[in-house]
Amino acid sequence: MNNDFTFSIKSICFDENYHPADNTRATTNFANLARGNSRQENLRNALKMIDNRFNALAHWDNPKGDRYSLELEIISVEMDLDREGSGDSFPAIEILKTNILDRYNNRRIEGIVGNNFSSYVRDYDFSVLLLEHNKNQPTFSIPDNFGDLHGKLFKHFVNSTTYKTHFNKPPVICLSVSDNKTYRRTENQHPVLGVEYQPNESSLTEQYFKKMGLEVRYFMPPNSVAPFAFYFFGDLLVDYTNLELISTISTMETFQKIYRPEIYNANAVAGAYYKPNLKNQDYSLTKVVYDREERSRLAIEQGKFAEKQFIKPYQNILEQWSAKYAF
Repeated sequence: MNNDFTFSIKSICFDENYHPADNTRATTNFANLARGNSRQENLRNALKMIDNRFNALAHWDNPKGDRYSLELEIISVEMDLDREGSGDSFPAIEILKTNILDRYNNRRIEGIVGNNFSSYVRDYDFSVLLLEHNKNQPTFSIPDNFGDLHGKLFKHFVNSTTYKTHFNKPPVICLSVSDNKTYRRTENQHPVLGVEYQPNESSLTEQYFKKMGLEVRYFMPPNSVAPFAFYFFGDLLVDYTNLELISTISTMETFQKIYRPEIYNANAVAGAYYKPNLKNQDYSLTKVVYDREERSRLAIEQGKFAEKQFIKPYQNILEQWSAKYAF
């Protein structure tokens, strides 16, 4: 493995015929939807929800609410681990790419890359390293240099020729809000992103993503019931078009309604002060089957996979590279 770390990208269409590849992270949200007896119905319903939400937000020059449709690509990023011509690689990251179909003008518009974010090394950091560090300890603490390697690898990928060849703009990642923080509504409002919220304190996730070079802002889009965390480089409100932002909102709100209905499919809208509650019972279910217990269990298994296949075998090389790589 050389000091430059080369990357390769593979993509597969996320549609109602999607089948997870053998090397796809089993906890990846879209892979969870595509398994079991309800897989095709799950996918069809989720994709319909995405299109409906997109058209509801992109309502101008769209009187019938049927102008747009989204195509989603699963982007798998592999990092070259070639030692002495072995040809080995490691499945570093999986993200989503949106593409917007304008039926009225019969054109295809590039959307945003990022959206959902999956990483074996992040699984290792949170589900193995952090747990072991705090095992049998009287108070919770964070290991030294927690997230440094992951952050540097991510920034190296975003700055790589591979990324710039495939994508025109930096990624935007959309996550759920934290259920252990309180969010205050501000007076700032964007026509697409909606009302901005501010958290009462920083979280470990924010600190982790900051090491990836990402800033965060919280917005609740029109007719949503809770704010989302948008992680980005640059200026979120200036660097992306309204249609690009809507592609991320419609995709990730749909997923969150499925994964965290207690928050994002709640029957009450977030107020001036909002504290998410995963024990909330006043919510509606979608017609999509999702196994959250499986996802939590597999996160630990995949973290251990990263430890065995990547962290330990390449520890010395990774430490040397990380020490030389400036934030």
